[in-house]
Amino acid sequence: MKSVMSCAVFLLAFFPTTVFATVYEFDSDGSVEVFEAQDYLAPVRHQKFKGRSLQLSREIGSANKFNEYVMQASRKYNVDADLIHAVIKAESSYNPDAISPKGAGGLMQLMPDTATQYGVTDRFSPEENIDGGTKYLKFLLDRYEGDISLAIAAYNAGEGAVDKYGDIPPYAETRSYVQKVSLFLEKGN
Repeated sequence: MKSVMSCAVFLLAFFPTTVFATVYEFDSDGSVEVFEAQDYLAPVRHQKFKGRSLQLSREIGSANKFNEYVMQASRKYNVDADLIHAVIKAESSYNPDAISPKGAGGLMQLMPDTATQYGVTDRFSPEENIDGGTKYLKFLLDRYEGDISLAIAAYNAGEGAVDKYGDIPPYAETRSYVQKVSLFLEKGN
């Protein structure tokens, strides 16, 4: 028993305790639901793709396909291209047709009002979505004086939540989201 406890302590001390998993659920209507979670009961991000189950693997993970738009937006708004890529990867896994249960859509998961505010007429156009999402990200970076963690938290939970707490809000989803984007940013794209 003592050796089992020693092994458990060793594993917890030297290996990260946060584990992300992606679960794909294929529905009878031909849609695919994607849950990204730290545990199965608490999804961090949930997306449903209608009628795209055969194309899903080709769309997800194709960062190079959108790099030109990312670089254009990076130069235009002076936002680090790796940060833009990290947000896209966390938000939609590079699926331009992703729709969240709350109604956010496209690569950078823009809500309809946010898209309109930042000049996006077609949220599912990769070029428009990346431009509008990056413009919003620039606004948040300026608002929080370059603090990437606060800007990312506000991108996920809204400026009101970040302002209310004066820090990353104590929401599990937002904290996991900030950690995930930070990890993607650290690893590069």
